[in-house]
Amino acid sequence: MANLNPFLDKNQVLRVGGRLINAKIGFDRKHPIIIAKGHLANLIINEAHRETLHGGHRLMENVIKRRYWIFGLKNLIKKCIRECVRCTRYKALKQKQLMGDLPEYRVNVSAPFAHCGVDYAGPLLIKCSKGRGQKTFKGYVAVFVCMATKALHLELVSDMTSDSFLAALKRLFARRGKCSHIYSDNGTNFVGASKKLDKDLQQAIKSNVSAVCALEAEGIKWHFIPPASPHFGGLWESAVKSIKHHLKRVVGENKLTYEELSTLLTQIEGILNSRPLCANVDDNDILTPGHFLIGHAIIDYPEAVDDMNISSLNRWKIIQAMKKHFWKRWKEEYLTNLQQRYKWKGVQANVKEGQVVIVKNEETYPGRWPLGKIIDVHPGKDNL
Repeated sequence: MANLNPFLDKNQVLRVGGRLINAKIGFDRKHPIIIAKGHLANLIINEAHRETLHGGHRLMENVIKRRYWIFGLKNLIKKCIRECVRCTRYKALKQKQLMGDLPEYRVNVSAPFAHCGVDYAGPLLIKCSKGRGQKTFKGYVAVFVCMATKALHLELVSDMTSDSFLAALKRLFARRGKCSHIYSDNGTNFVGASKKLDKDLQQAIKSNVSAVCALEAEGIKWHFIPPASPHFGGLWESAVKSIKHHLKRVVGENKLTYEELSTLLTQIEGILNSRPLCANVDDNDILTPGHFLIGHAIIDYPEAVDDMNISSLNRWKIIQAMKKHFWKRWKEEYLTNLQQRYKWKGVQANVKEGQVVIVKNEETYPGRWPLGKIIDVHPGKDNL
């Protein structure tokens, strides 16, 4: 207080003497009232916070110093903003945690599309037929991605219903083989397709009791990622982004027919399946998802091989050796690139039962986000 050269005014109020006597400003600004930490200081700061419409540190400090000199003002302002519920809602940071380990189906050898992720891209406007003045309707792209090799399979569908998706799924099975596990978000068409597959499986089991074991072994297991957690489906989200990259540059504002768009999607599929899985390899011998599908990059021409004296048995052995070679390179070149964590690098404190939190809602602004209470926690294998 000695630095302020204080004095008592005519009302016996302690004010700042200071060095601004000659300044052409008001008396209160020349000699603000000195107030110590306490209830009165908190009331003044809370009033300034409301008057400044939930202003920040600098704004509140300037408004208060026009009339009052409060000791420890900066810390009291920070405390006020920190305890303001509305300010907390608008600047709240989402809970983060150390990035989890990759699941087994991402890092172990499996047949292409045995573990398959699926998502939708669109909508796209499709013309009913060629010519001017034709009507258009909305179409979508069903994106299937192999969780082990990152190979893509694209199917054009006419709507978002479960029946259309099941038809696209049958086309995938006919060309790439049957999937044993399918992973997706909680879209209603995916949930409906999963329920229908289970229903058909149960009906088949009831109609043929002797084939129960075989049908159960062939049943497709559907896995849904948690709601509002797109990072659990990073592979198909990245695939959708790559597909849109090509569609925007090739199609633009044009309207294509169903046949033209289906052909274009097939070409985009071939291009994306010819991308290198890893960058730190010899440019003359790049491992791509196409190697696991047809034995070489899809947009490359296969090398001519003199097979005049190769028997069927020897040909089969050669093909099997090629597959083993590709999977060996997959382990040595591709898997090592999955070691790094590019975000969420540190361990944070876990949320606890009974903790009150703000639940983020993408459909409303932060002031309308509801309060929630954690009733249960589900840690992973790393207890995070």
